Amino acid sequence: MRDFVGYGGKPPSFEWPGGATLALTIAVNYEAGGERSPVFGDTSPETFGEFPAYGVPPKRDLAMESIFEYETRVAIWRILRVLRKNGVKATFFATAKTLEVNEIAAKAIVEQGHEICSHGYRWVEHYTLTREEEREHIKKAVEIITRITGKRPVGWYCREPSENTLELLVEEGGFLYDSDVYNDDLPYYVDIKGKKLLLIPYTPDVNDFHFFSNRFCCASEFFEYMRDSFLTLYEESEETPKLMNVGIHVRISGRAGRIVALDRFLNYAKRFKRVWIATREEIARHFMRLFPP
Repeated sequence: MRDFVGYGGKPPSFEWPGGATLALTIAVNYEAGGERSPVFGDTSPETFGEFPAYGVPPKRDLAMESIFEYETRVAIWRILRVLRKNGVKATFFATAKTLEVNEIAAKAIVEQGHEICSHGYRWVEHYTLTREEEREHIKKAVEIITRITGKRPVGWYCREPSENTLELLVEEGGFLYDSDVYNDDLPYYVDIKGKKLLLIPYTPDVNDFHFFSNRFCCASEFFEYMRDSFLTLYEESEETPKLMNVGIHVRISGRAGRIVALDRFLNYAKRFKRVWIATREEIARHFMRLFPP
């Protein structure tokens, strides 16, 4: 069943830690090595990138491959530098394969105190998987992320979930939250076969992938959109608590001309008093303490 009502205009009244009224969370999508490529046994190359793919199945798209390689070779270090500079802890939506192809970067993410949320075993549409295939992807993701980082992931966000995803997450166990929804400005619970699972909504609009569709042509446009979204939610949070997501991708915002937007926004947002900048795990644990499932 679909829910078109949500909190019905009467969201719960509470405070984020420190008396904050707005929780701000940065989600960093980290996907290189998990994308489609004939090198990995796929029948076609990845098609979502900086420019139209030229690889014709089953041929490789070498340009696309090199763009993803930039993500783990260079861009990740630029992202980590800006987060460290601003004293911000982010949630990395990381595929297990991405962590595998560059364990040096994976350990740096963890050492800097960021959260690793499972972005799946690979960066593939989960609705294309059978139930058993998806179950296996979830298990592999958990096993690999735990082995590499030393901590089991407690969050999940995959590329285009299936109708089975939530049931399989509950079946696997160990997950505090899922973020495969975009339908609210606050976390909320759903009932999955008699068990409550917390959903922390993500964002389709405050997201750097719009650089690929030319909605944002330069860093200043992305910064302005982040700032305007922030100001609206900050004002609204005087009446009811709010959650703001910022979605970035390492291979997109990790480019020299785009990283400026994230740097400027973090420096701007952290000046406001009623803002709590947190990871998704921190948000989940706080919400669950206030509103036990």
